[in-house]
Amino acid sequence: MSQLLRRGFIAALAPVGVPLADIIVTDTTGQRACAIQVKSRREIGSDNGWHMKQKHETVVGDSLFYVFVSFPNDQTKVPDAFIVPSRTVAEAVRTSHATWLSSPGRNGQIRKDGSFRRFLPDYSNLGLSDRFGPGWLEPYRDNWELLRPVSHQLP
Repeated sequence: MSQLLRRGFIAALAPVGVPLADIIVTDTTGQRACAIQVKSRREIGSDNGWHMKQKHETVVGDSLFYVFVSFPNDQTKVPDAFIVPSRTVAEAVRTSHATWLSSPGRNGQIRKDGSFRRFLPDYSNLGLSDRFGPGWLEPYRDNWELLRPVSHQLP
C-alpha cells in the first residue's frame, strides 16, 4: 500500500471479509477504481513462486489485479513487486496446472488433482517457455501504471 500512496494513488485496506481484495485503489481523479490481491513470499524455496489455489484459475476482472511481492533475504534491499492483471494470472495458473496434471509424475504415475497451485516467474520446467518462460513477468515488475486509467498511462 505504501508503494501506491508514494505514486499518488488513493489506497485503503479492503473491509474485513472481502474475498478477492486486500486493497482498494483509485487514481486522484476517481476515473478508475481497482481491487488488489496481494501475494507475498520470501526468498526461500527452489521455484521462486507464490502459493495459489484452484479458484485463482477463474477469478478474473478488468479491475482486479494481483501484486506479487518477493521479500529478499537481505533486508536492506527493496522487495520486488509484480503488478499483474487477474486475467493473466488466471491464464498462467490454469495453463500451468493443466500441463502439470497431464504430465507423468514420479515413476510415471498419474498425478492427483488438488486445490494447490503455484504462480511462477518461469514455467520452462513444464514446457511452457514460449509463453511463460524466463523473464515473462519482467514487464509487470513495478509496473504500477497498469492501475491508472488507460488514457493516463505513461507510454
